[in-house]
Amino acid sequence: MTQEELRLKESDQRKKHWKRWGPYLSERAWGTVREDYSATGEAWDYFPHDHSRSRAYRWNEDGIAGISDRHQNLCFGLALWNGRDPILKERLFGLTGTEANHGEDVKEYYYYLDNTPTHSYMKYLYKYPHEAYPYEELIRVNRGRSKGEPEYELADTGIFAQNKYFDVLVEYAKADVDDLCIRITVANRGSRPADLRLIPTLWFRNTWSWEPGSERPSMWAGAGAIKAKSRELGHYELTFEGKPEILFTENETNFARLYGGTNASPYVKDAFHRYLIENDESAVNPDQAGTKAGIHYRLSIPAQSEVVVRLRLKASSPDARPASGFGPWFDALFDARMREADAFYDAIAPQSLDDESRMIMRQAFAGLLWSKQFYHFVVKQWLEGDSAYGPPPEARRRGRNSAWGHLYNADVISMPDKWEYPWYAAWDLAFHCVAFAHIDPAFAKEQLLLMLREWYMHPNGQIPAYEWAFGDVNPPVHAWAALEVYRIEQRKNGGHGDRDFLERIFHKLLLNFTWWVNRKDLEGQNVFQGGFLGLDNIGCFDRSSMLPAGGHIEQSDGTSWMVMYSLDLLAIASELAVLDPTYEDVASKFWEHFVYIARAMNHLGNDGLSLWDEEEGFFFDVLHTPEGDRIPMRVRSMVGLIPLYAAQTLEPNVLDAMPAFKRRLDWFIAHRPDLTENMACMRSTGNGERRLLSITTRDQLERILNIMLDEDEFLSDYGIRALSRRHLHQPYTLTIEGSEHSVHYEPGESSTGLFGGNSNWRGPIWLPVNYLLIQALRRLHEYYGADLKVECPSGSGQFGDLKDAADEISRRIVRIFRRDERGHRPVFGSNQLFQTDPNWRDLLPFHEYFHGDSGAGVGASHQTGWTALVACLIFDLAESRGSNESNQLVPAEVQV
Repeated sequence: MTQEELRLKESDQRKKHWKRWGPYLSERAWGTVREDYSATGEAWDYFPHDHSRSRAYRWNEDGIAGISDRHQNLCFGLALWNGRDPILKERLFGLTGTEANHGEDVKEYYYYLDNTPTHSYMKYLYKYPHEAYPYEELIRVNRGRSKGEPEYELADTGIFAQNKYFDVLVEYAKADVDDLCIRITVANRGSRPADLRLIPTLWFRNTWSWEPGSERPSMWAGAGAIKAKSRELGHYELTFEGKPEILFTENETNFARLYGGTNASPYVKDAFHRYLIENDESAVNPDQAGTKAGIHYRLSIPAQSEVVVRLRLKASSPDARPASGFGPWFDALFDARMREADAFYDAIAPQSLDDESRMIMRQAFAGLLWSKQFYHFVVKQWLEGDSAYGPPPEARRRGRNSAWGHLYNADVISMPDKWEYPWYAAWDLAFHCVAFAHIDPAFAKEQLLLMLREWYMHPNGQIPAYEWAFGDVNPPVHAWAALEVYRIEQRKNGGHGDRDFLERIFHKLLLNFTWWVNRKDLEGQNVFQGGFLGLDNIGCFDRSSMLPAGGHIEQSDGTSWMVMYSLDLLAIASELAVLDPTYEDVASKFWEHFVYIARAMNHLGNDGLSLWDEEEGFFFDVLHTPEGDRIPMRVRSMVGLIPLYAAQTLEPNVLDAMPAFKRRLDWFIAHRPDLTENMACMRSTGNGERRLLSITTRDQLERILNIMLDEDEFLSDYGIRALSRRHLHQPYTLTIEGSEHSVHYEPGESSTGLFGGNSNWRGPIWLPVNYLLIQALRRLHEYYGADLKVECPSGSGQFGDLKDAADEISRRIVRIFRRDERGHRPVFGSNQLFQTDPNWRDLLPFHEYFHGDSGAGVGASHQTGWTALVACLIFDLAESRGSNESNQLVPAEVQV
């Protein structure tokens, strides 16, 4: 067992709280719903970036390369000034939804390079230009561009020309649970000397301004240290090298600057900005005390050289002397923690991996771990307002999230992207947990259970979606994720799974499943609507809003998700029934749900209309008009591939262990052929005597795969597109009451404003839905085995089984991040700086989605949450290569 595994074990057993400190600081707290107290709900306008340096946050803090304790009482991060910027760089800058041509977008370059599950070692890189940051230029140019034009990025301004920038590398190494060593290495990449003001900053989250009488923590200057004290944490100290200038102020709003009001204290949040940039010496407290402190280093760095600054943050006591100096032990600790991190990742990585795959996996896990954030939002308090500031506008009580007054969030949660999406999203989180299961199963299980706790889940059983609208509907993937996490940990533990976890989460999921059944099947036909279901702009119009002419959509994906949900709960119940026969009855119930919903996919009501289109060989949404007409919307999109997810195999040993369930299954198949005739055969056993439960028959499966694996349709060089490329030349158009609604292939950014215009499901490659497709193909292969061969790509003459097809799609996705024969990585697109410069080319961004034709990264640039699934694909490919079965596509003439 490696040292990191030992620390994880101590943490899981609560013997030592190794996760008390971590990268829990957000990268953006401004412009969020929880900080919005406006009447109109315009979060970006209510708390803009310009306010962020001067206004105390109510719920969360933000910073650069930052850390905090798990309740975010005390925070640490960096502030930087190159002598030219108009703003002290204390947080990352980006554009709001109205400033950018494709929705909100961070305009900085920062990289999560390493991290361990206990955060015993962490590494983060920020690239800071020598010249003044072009705030106004970025806003002006992007605002002037259309949605059909590319975004104007920071590198496009030329600010990194001639390597005129600093690489600011921040590393953390834990000597103990409350003892963090910090090493900041600033490298001048330019050919001339450059000056930099570096201000490592320690501050308390403002918890005292909102309610009168709240206790205020304190900081003061000690001998070679900053001392800090709070009721929650006790005493801490931050020691430092050298004799830098120490600055103090309060983490309080500057009412005078923002509102023309009066400040209770002359020392406010933006004091360091005013002191450095405005030369206002009165801004900082000469008494060397406050709730925010900065260590001001004036660095002059020669050309192509670097400077190292060392600090140490540790628990202390009232009379303790400052911690010992920064001798050889300090760097030796970093060396030891890096070796331990290497040993941990070497132990979990398959031995067959090459260096490229190991690097991709390591950086994916680093990003996943850095994306943890303390998320704080108490909706009841938010709706009612704080007594110190009076009630918010009355309209808010009936507005956004007003039905979620029970929600009380104050936890460390895995974020989709700590700048672009610094709030949890329930379905994103499910995918994060599958990736987490490979490195920290305990955290993965905690996260899945957290969303189902009574202070998260609505009393009616709905799982909260995200803060912009907790009542929105995301795909029900929680049960799938729970099962995946259980099985991954089971394999890691030599066949021993955490049945207590599986049982706990199963009972909670029953409440959510009931909510779905009761709320989303409008006509009682086992056909589900659900709304946009995470696929934003994939349809002709917003599927969550009132349709242009009324009516509703009977959704192929909504119904398929429910079949998948039924099968996942059936699989969990079957696992539990092996040792507890009482779960056989529940398994039978989900078997019935599966049968009825799956039948509805092929037969709606009494008119014989189906979501399956026999002529096209594909599944489509059906528009149900107020007049009772049903119109198939023949868009070849991910909506028609999602039915493949609904497939599970029943192992013969599991069936044998559930005799009562097996009798009911066989009775149902024999006596209700009207319900089972249009589904995959459940009577015939397949490979390994398995049974198959699936929406699709073999014929339907082969026809769908023929389309999906066609490179002129869904199969890209880099995975499965969300929309068929056929719609590039054959857009789909639906005319309703004289208005045309069209869908056409867009492989990159969206040209529509649906859902803010910052995501696009009309052609790009999205890892979560690709991962589910790959997993479905592997499950289907368990049943069909070598008996079912598919052509991949379609028309190529190359054939293989379904596992081979899954491997091929996986390889194409991993190819996004790997160097090609030219040494270029598709994820970087046409950016030559990223492709060729040795200081950039191995720094991997894990984007929200990827261009359907080129593989270039698109959307949020640090969505390592679900894009960390690439690490899972690397694991699965290595395991597939190690199996005895054929895993390569062969020409047709070689087929036997």
